[in-house]
Amino acid sequence: MELPDGLVKGNVDAELVLHTMIQYKNFNQAIIVSGDGDFFCLIEYLANEKKLLHLFTPNKNYSRLFKKYSSFIVKLDQLRGSLEFKQKKTGIRGRSKP
Repeated sequence: MELPDGLVKGNVDAELVLHTMIQYKNFNQAIIVSGDGDFFCLIEYLANEKKLLHLFTPNKNYSRLFKKYSSFIVKLDQLRGSLEFKQKKTGIRGRSKP
Protein backbone atom coordinates (compact mmCIF):
# COMPACT_ATOMS: atom_id res chain seq x y z
CA MET A 1 0.00 0.00 0.00
CA GLU A 2 1.41 3.39 -0.98
CA LEU A 3 0.97 6.26 1.45
CA PRO A 4 0.37 9.87 0.30
CA ASP A 5 4.02 10.87 0.82
CA GLY A 6 5.23 8.08 -1.49
CA LEU A 7 6.26 5.69 1.27
CA VAL A 8 5.20 2.09 0.98
CA LYS A 9 3.56 0.48 4.00
CA GLY A 10 4.14 -3.22 4.26
CA ASN A 11 1.71 -5.70 5.75
CA VAL A 12 4.26 -7.92 7.45
CA ASP A 13 1.68 -9.92 9.42
CA ALA A 14 -0.23 -11.10 6.39
CA GLU A 15 2.90 -11.57 4.30
CA LEU A 16 4.62 -13.73 6.92
CA VAL A 17 1.60 -16.01 7.21
CA LEU A 18 1.05 -16.17 3.45
CA HIS A 19 4.68 -16.89 2.55
CA THR A 20 5.05 -19.42 5.37
CA MET A 21 2.09 -21.37 4.04
CA ILE A 22 3.27 -21.10 0.42
CA GLN A 23 6.70 -22.45 1.40
CA TYR A 24 5.35 -24.95 3.97
CA LYS A 25 6.52 -28.05 2.06
CA ASN A 26 9.97 -26.53 1.43
CA PHE A 27 11.18 -26.36 5.05
CA ASN A 28 11.50 -28.79 7.95
CA GLN A 29 11.11 -26.33 10.81
CA ALA A 30 10.51 -22.62 11.22
CA ILE A 31 11.78 -19.94 13.55
CA ILE A 32 9.28 -17.12 13.92
CA VAL A 33 10.49 -13.80 15.33
CA SER A 34 7.59 -11.95 16.93
CA GLY A 35 5.74 -11.51 20.18
CA ASP A 36 2.58 -10.36 18.42
CA GLY A 37 -0.56 -12.38 19.11
CA ASP A 38 -1.65 -11.79 15.50
CA PHE A 39 0.56 -14.76 14.66
CA PHE A 40 -1.16 -17.12 17.10
CA CYS A 41 -2.91 -19.16 14.39
CA LEU A 42 0.39 -19.58 12.53
CA ILE A 43 2.27 -20.60 15.69
CA GLU A 44 -0.51 -23.01 16.65
CA TYR A 45 -0.56 -24.59 13.20
CA LEU A 46 3.22 -24.95 12.94
CA ALA A 47 3.46 -26.43 16.45
CA ASN A 48 0.68 -28.94 15.74
CA GLU A 49 2.40 -29.96 12.51
CA LYS A 50 5.79 -30.32 14.32
CA LYS A 51 7.21 -27.57 12.12
CA LEU A 52 7.85 -24.92 14.81
CA LEU A 53 11.42 -24.92 16.10
CA HIS A 54 11.41 -21.63 18.05
CA LEU A 55 9.38 -18.52 18.65
CA PHE A 56 11.83 -15.67 19.25
CA THR A 57 10.25 -12.81 21.20
CA PRO A 58 11.92 -9.43 21.72
CA ASN A 59 11.60 -9.63 25.51
CA LYS A 60 9.34 -10.93 28.28
CA ASN A 61 6.44 -8.84 26.95
CA TYR A 62 4.80 -11.09 24.39
CA SER A 63 1.21 -12.08 23.76
CA ARG A 64 -0.44 -14.19 26.46
CA LEU A 65 -1.83 -16.32 23.66
CA PHE A 66 1.64 -17.88 23.35
CA LYS A 67 1.69 -19.17 26.94
CA LYS A 68 0.72 -22.62 25.68
CA TYR A 69 3.81 -22.60 23.47
CA SER A 70 6.29 -21.41 26.13
CA SER A 71 8.59 -24.37 25.44
CA PHE A 72 9.29 -22.84 22.00
CA ILE A 73 9.92 -19.29 23.25
CA VAL A 74 13.38 -17.75 23.22
CA LYS A 75 13.52 -14.23 24.68
CA LEU A 76 16.03 -12.25 22.64
CA ASP A 77 16.73 -9.71 25.39
CA GLN A 78 18.20 -12.55 27.47
CA LEU A 79 20.61 -13.36 24.63
CA ARG A 80 21.73 -9.77 24.11
CA GLY A 81 25.18 -10.26 25.62
CA SER A 82 26.02 -13.21 23.39
CA LEU A 83 24.47 -11.67 20.25
CA GLU A 84 25.80 -8.13 20.67
CA PHE A 85 28.72 -7.05 18.49
CA LYS A 86 31.67 -6.03 20.62
CA GLN A 87 34.52 -4.28 18.87
CA LYS A 88 37.90 -5.46 20.04
CA LYS A 89 40.18 -2.80 21.44
CA THR A 90 43.51 -2.79 19.65
CA GLY A 91 45.26 0.01 21.47
CA ILE A 92 45.54 1.90 18.16
CA ARG A 93 43.04 4.72 17.90
CA GLY A 94 40.75 4.62 14.91
CA ARG A 95 42.42 1.59 13.39
CA SER A 96 42.01 -2.12 13.73
CA LYS A 97 44.81 -4.64 13.61
CA PRO A 98 45.62 -5.97 10.15
